[in-house]
Amino acid sequence: MTIKTRVLKEAEYILKTGYTIREIALTFHVSKSTVHKDLHERLKYIDKVKYEEVDKILQYHTRIRHIRGGESTKKKYLNEN
Repeated sequence: MTIKTRVLKEAEYILKTGYTIREIALTFHVSKSTVHKDLHERLKYIDKVKYEEVDKILQYHTRIRHIRGGESTKKKYLNEN
């Protein structure tokens, strides 16, 4: 699979599922750094329209990450009791 093909598949996948970079990395068996570079840098030059759509999803994930972290911590401590 070429890099361009992987980038487009990752972009389609995030648009279809709304998954996080971490979840996409697990699905495609690549590192989080690779997915981040693919979606933040490479996609911009391959498909500008998809890049803008994907960027909206990634910005949303950035805005809510503190909430997800709090939920994870809450679950952790509830499971300990």
